[in-house]
Amino acid sequence: MGRFGSGEDEPEGGRAVTAAAERGRLAGPLSASVAELCHRLRSQVSPRTAAGFAEVLRRLGAPLQVAVAGRIKSGKSTLVNALIGRRVAPTDVGECTRLVTRFQYGTVDRVEVVFLDGRKQVLPFAADGSIPAELGVDIAEVSHLEAYLTNAVLQDMTVIDTPGLGSLDAASVSRTEELLGAAEQDEGSDDLDDTSRNAVAGAEAVLYVVTQGVRADDQQALAAFTAATASREAGPVNAIAVLNKADTVVAESVEGSGGDVWKAAQMLAEKQAATLKPRVADVLPVIGLIAESAESGGFTAADAEALGQLAALDDDVLETMLIAADLFTSWECDIPSGIRLRLLEKLDLFGIRCAVEAIRAEPGITAGALRRKLLDISGLDAVRHRLSVVFAARADGIKAAAALASVTALAHASADPGERQRVHDAIEVLLARPEAHQLRLLEALTLVASGAVEMPEDLSEEVLRVGSNADLGAQLGLPGAARPELAAHALERAGWWRSFASFGATPAQSRVAHVVHRAYFLIWQQIRAQ
Repeated sequence: MGRFGSGEDEPEGGRAVTAAAERGRLAGPLSASVAELCHRLRSQVSPRTAAGFAEVLRRLGAPLQVAVAGRIKSGKSTLVNALIGRRVAPTDVGECTRLVTRFQYGTVDRVEVVFLDGRKQVLPFAADGSIPAELGVDIAEVSHLEAYLTNAVLQDMTVIDTPGLGSLDAASVSRTEELLGAAEQDEGSDDLDDTSRNAVAGAEAVLYVVTQGVRADDQQALAAFTAATASREAGPVNAIAVLNKADTVVAESVEGSGGDVWKAAQMLAEKQAATLKPRVADVLPVIGLIAESAESGGFTAADAEALGQLAALDDDVLETMLIAADLFTSWECDIPSGIRLRLLEKLDLFGIRCAVEAIRAEPGITAGALRRKLLDISGLDAVRHRLSVVFAARADGIKAAAALASVTALAHASADPGERQRVHDAIEVLLARPEAHQLRLLEALTLVASGAVEMPEDLSEEVLRVGSNADLGAQLGLPGAARPELAAHALERAGWWRSFASFGATPAQSRVAHVVHRAYFLIWQQIRAQ
């Protein structure tokens, strides 16, 4: 990857993107190509367009920005804390939960209050390491919060915590109609408030949080967020959902679950995925509270000891206590009610039951091992893996697509026809490069995953596999295979998809097949060049 200019008079934005490239902050070769295009064109366009290109360059050098969205009390902030690995986002209703908060990597932990007029005020974190409950400023004058943390996970992903959807006032409904272009809406419809819209407009991917009660207008609420992302195509490529509070699913109400809570949650998540597609790639069950406690240091050795005392109680007594939260805290036993309340706040009844079962199965289990079991129970690892597959592996394509969309919009807004043509020609040249094929592959993946182009199930799975992985072996469905085997398989599949495109495919399938054929051919070339 070459430098984007090297003279001493190089503009500040050019130096920034050069430094970003050298530090490896650009997501991949396609992002680098878009950055090179922006830098090259800045001297050939108007100052307004050049300023826009500078912002595109800055965004390309930043980590992938993921907005966490959902309804009020869906547990968004709890999930944010679990993902970051620190209880830093406020989870109780307060003034901070009405603001957008951007969690990003920094060398020093700090909070910045960003005002509507551009002013910034630095605040320390509270004594417990979280954002202060009260900011000490007029919240009406605040745009959003910027939280800088030294957590390694934020080096690759900026997490944007947004206010919950659920406003019922007429102004909010009006803003929703304007954003969605809806002719009519019920007064109870959820809406995307202005601050959330501004935050998500800077996001490149969306993690949408739902609970058991998926409503008909969840599609509209999710559309509001995805429509405001920086991507031209928001859907299964850059959006996934989680069914939070999976432990509250009543297993008996889900036919076929056999009374198993987690199986019931998985089955419910599958139904929700069918409802929310093509807006999301998938819906995964998760227990945010247990994940937060296990991952952010909330679960302590003292908690493990208290759970051990619970495990020693008679079965009849324990089963009675676990019927309801008030029984659990008020029932007469040797464990102080305050300690039981603390366990309830950290794990809820389901987590307490699972922890007790783990202790009874392995009496000598350590606090650390018990914490890991709770983390497994929470489903957080599966969510992280899906985030990696859907977002991280596609970061180069997602960020480049968003950047090209911005570049195109800037050019279209120009009053100079010559400027518009220069930008158009430069984009056409870029799209002819091999690395730009990723954009077409992501588009094909979106069409197949959303059902817009129907394919046989085995072929759909192959398209998703090729478009969803960064590792060559995983793309080819041959993890760990030797290079000669990978190369032969890639060439064989390239030929098969080319034949399918010409014989037997519908016109829509043929367009997808040509893209997949080209993907396999490029993989074959890449393997041979290694």
